Amino acid sequence: MLTAKQHELIRFIQQRLEETGISPSFEEMKEALDLKSKSGVHRLISALEERGFLRRLPNRARALEVIREPGDTTPARPAPVSDNVVAMPAPAARAPAAANDVVELPLHGRIAAGAPIEALEGQSTLPVPAALLGPGEHYALEVSGDSMIEAGIFDGDFALVRRTNTARDGEIVVALVRGEEATLKYLRREAGKVRLDPANATYDPQFYRPDEVEVQGKLAGLLRRYH
Repeated sequence: MLTAKQHELIRFIQQRLEETGISPSFEEMKEALDLKSKSGVHRLISALEERGFLRRLPNRARALEVIREPGDTTPARPAPVSDNVVAMPAPAARAPAAANDVVELPLHGRIAAGAPIEALEGQSTLPVPAALLGPGEHYALEVSGDSMIEAGIFDGDFALVRRTNTARDGEIVVALVRGEEATLKYLRREAGKVRLDPANATYDPQFYRPDEVEVQGKLAGLLRRYH
């Protein structure tokens, strides 16, 4: 048996999935059920998961799937079988696939595509389509400056970065310079030095000792907002 709130919640989620293909946010669920906090929504969802009514899709934001509706306890009857017909099991009814294959990446401040600036650690997140990302752990940085415009990276873009401390020559990396400044550049090694190359003819390459540069990630994708 489901409580009234559990029943109300699963109906609300199912309705949203049918209308939009996107499960509602925790804030929307809190308001729809007139709850005081999102923790109440978490408890209801956990209870529905335990009872086999809901499933959370891993590594995705706002992704819930209704796998059984309230009252759905009777197995489907098989179709009658004639001598010439082979009965095939009917496909199970499913909610529309959630069209929100989105990952919430930590957004760690701004990074220079120009002269190095401080890369700030932040508590914000950025919703990103999972199709833009490959395997591994990722984070996002907002680009500041124009030194990478010839690589298609513009001021205000969001760089999607796969976390790694190694990179090959010619790859675009997040380079931490002297432990305090971060920049987005092509990485190259030349004559015992690390060379950070811009993608803008008006900027000069930057040369550092190997111990002055730490690779903190490689560019995996870009996200751009149009205003």
